[in-house]
Amino acid sequence: MGHAQGDLDSGLSFHLQLGSGAIVWLFAAFVVTFVVTRVIVRLIRSGRGPFRDTDVGGVHVHHHVYGIFLILASGVAEFVYRPDAPWVHVLAAVFGVGAALTLDEFALWLYLDDVYWTEEGRKSIDVVLGATLVGLLFVLGARPFEDNAGEGRIVFAVTVTLNLVFSLIAIVKGKVGSGVIGLMVPFVAMIAALRLAKPASPWARRRYPEGSRKLERAQARFPRHRRGRLSGVGDRLAGVPTDSKS
Repeated sequence: MGHAQGDLDSGLSFHLQLGSGAIVWLFAAFVVTFVVTRVIVRLIRSGRGPFRDTDVGGVHVHHHVYGIFLILASGVAEFVYRPDAPWVHVLAAVFGVGAALTLDEFALWLYLDDVYWTEEGRKSIDVVLGATLVGLLFVLGARPFEDNAGEGRIVFAVTVTLNLVFSLIAIVKGKVGSGVIGLMVPFVAMIAALRLAKPASPWARRRYPEGSRKLERAQARFPRHRRGRLSGVGDRLAGVPTDSKS
């Protein structure tokens, strides 16, 4: 019995270490790919270096297309083959690369328009920074959706559900970064969900009628051309936004 328990503990420890290693590879690939991608696209925008946009048959192929295929390929391979190390680490890295390429153009598939260099395109940066924080928490061992207490499953399920609802409301209110971060950090999404929506958000367009007090407050709170406290960081990461598509 003691040997069996020891073998079980050893196997559990191995799988936990394996999972943690895969998360590290995923996180590292995500961060490196995002940084390299932003460097390349800024070089393309400035006309420097050997890099150019990819066109197929006259159609510009955005890099999130490659990211989607990488996510699909690595996900299917993981589900089908369930590989051990080192291949699970390879798949994790491929998934991280695909996730970075896809989320870097989050604003494009949110607006269904090429807003990469505009102020709307900054939502991609919000999502990437939020995803980076979430990934870092996973690397450090955070497991917010892991329920280890059998008697607390109902409380756990209710807590997770409420947190997801608050995150979705925050995103619909135009606070994408807070919504993503709120998936992992308690109360961030709740605070964002309870506060005033941004005037250009889907929430404001639907619930703040023209001329209403709430719309006036939202416009005063979030002026169209106002730059936030972290705008300088965003400029360094994404370049200075333009007023129109380019």
